[in-house]
Amino acid sequence: MSSEHTTRTRQALEARIGHQFHDPALLEHALSHRSYAREAPGDYPHNERFEFLGDAVLGFIVSKSLMDRFPSYTEGQLTKLRAFLVSAAHLVEVARRLSLGESLLLGKGEERSGGRDKKALLVDAFEAVIAAIYLDAGLEATRQFVEGHVLSDGALREADENLGIDNFKSALQEFLQGRKLPVPGYQIVDQSGPPHRRIFTVELRVGKLFSATAQGSTKKAAEQETARQALEFFGVDRTPESERNKPSAAPVE
Repeated sequence: MSSEHTTRTRQALEARIGHQFHDPALLEHALSHRSYAREAPGDYPHNERFEFLGDAVLGFIVSKSLMDRFPSYTEGQLTKLRAFLVSAAHLVEVARRLSLGESLLLGKGEERSGGRDKKALLVDAFEAVIAAIYLDAGLEATRQFVEGHVLSDGALREADENLGIDNFKSALQEFLQGRKLPVPGYQIVDQSGPPHRRIFTVELRVGKLFSATAQGSTKKAAEQETARQALEFFGVDRTPESERNKPSAAPVE
């Protein structure tokens, strides 16, 4: 592959990533599989150490972002959501959307065996790219990349729909129906922020008994927060059953 073709491929990937590297060697390092390094002359670096760093940076950014976006979530709920977002199944889809496989530097054997679309190689390279961005431009640039691709609105909607993390809305519905109170009404009253980090403001009204507004990075997250506030207002205990029955700690003598 000519150096000119390699440069064009790298620049196209930078455009998809949304980050132009000050040091292009960092991106090349992140894309270099062990099989390529073995066949290259000299002591050519591969991306496994970058993968190690990228995994840690990814975990930190996702954890911090989820805490900021979902202030009502428990530790268990945040852990469940983070596990989905940093899973290989999710990351490989992000890598494929970025066409990361086109830019991988592979040895001849790995190339012949379809390495450009192998799940493990794509996930490792994606985490290595995160490390490369971090080393090239720092935490803020890396956060923008992660939030734009790993924490996209689509990914958060999928998590909301499939993980069953929240049940504040259903709990409120059951509480109000059981007491023949007005049904809750949810309405989006505002949307703000860039497309990759949209903020929704939702208003909840329960007849004339209660109203509240809340913000979230998805419509459902904002609705859940207003429902949580309503449950708190009506005095409904949302402590998990497993926590309610725990014995109190004995006083220290």
